[in-house]
Amino acid sequence: MAFYDSVKLEKGMYNLGFTKALESIDPSENYEGTDLAGLDAYERQLKRFNIRVKGQNSDVIESFFKTTDSAVLFPEFVKRSVLQGMDSSNILASIVATVTNVENNDYRTIKSTTDSTSGNSVNETSELPETAIQTKTSLVSMKKRGRVISTSYEALKHKRLDLFAVMLRKIGFDIANAQLGDAVDVLVNGDESGSAAAAVTPVSTSGIAYADLIELWANLSGYELNTILANTETMQNLLALTELQDVQTLLSFKDATQVVTPLGATLHRVDKVADNTIVGFDKNCSLEMVRVGDLTVDYDKLIDKQLERAAISATAGFAKIFADAAKKMTYTPAITE
Repeated sequence: MAFYDSVKLEKGMYNLGFTKALESIDPSENYEGTDLAGLDAYERQLKRFNIRVKGQNSDVIESFFKTTDSAVLFPEFVKRSVLQGMDSSNILASIVATVTNVENNDYRTIKSTTDSTSGNSVNETSELPETAIQTKTSLVSMKKRGRVISTSYEALKHKRLDLFAVMLRKIGFDIANAQLGDAVDVLVNGDESGSAAAAVTPVSTSGIAYADLIELWANLSGYELNTILANTETMQNLLALTELQDVQTLLSFKDATQVVTPLGATLHRVDKVADNTIVGFDKNCSLEMVRVGDLTVDYDKLIDKQLERAAISATAGFAKIFADAAKKMTYTPAITE
């Protein structure tokens, strides 16, 4: 077994996943009960080379490039910072029912159909209703989302790592936001097999009212209306409703993008949703997120200080699980004098 301060670091470790490769050489379990307990294999390498990546006393980017070994750590720093930004955009995680990790773009999800001629209640001699589960004929459409860094090592080498991480987290946030747009598109318009969200007619003839939310809830019979998506303008209209202005509702604000409604559904602000439209669905059985591999970075370029045109990307797709678990409602804007 190699100890953390004698591990030979190589570019090829990124082929298997850098932290995974490090952990296989230098398992974290070997450090239980020591001063290094709680650190993963990558964090131990930062300690080995005395690289501080957080706080006002963080080191400069040049610190990664003092040795050929420490330079190998830089792409993982970039990756982790971007992933932090992706995780901070928590709406996507709140609306998908399940995440499937695959190795390539050729993925078909499954669907189910239940014999509607049979009831759920049967006597001793009757057959139970049949639910047929099959593989869909169409592939899930995968999209690569990412950014290309346009800078130079000379421009960044004396900048603090904490500052650079802010830039990287914003890149991650933007990637996750683009994926959120893909998810909303599939939720509303369906995937390659169809399954667009059925339209619900609003009760109101002008503007939106609390009765419209109840109508949306009623049309999701058989499912739970636990999630509603709307863009900023529509969310303003919803929050102006008397029923959403009581103290308990105001106290239920989770953050700047979501609030729990009196119906028990969480309202998320998602500007990818069309104007004057609300999308209501059961988050527990509406969407499958399919991720192809991990977040990728141009580790060769980053290790060799070639930050110009270094790409960071993630590939993912979305599929509907139960088509009728999501509904949309488009209302007529109120006439203002």
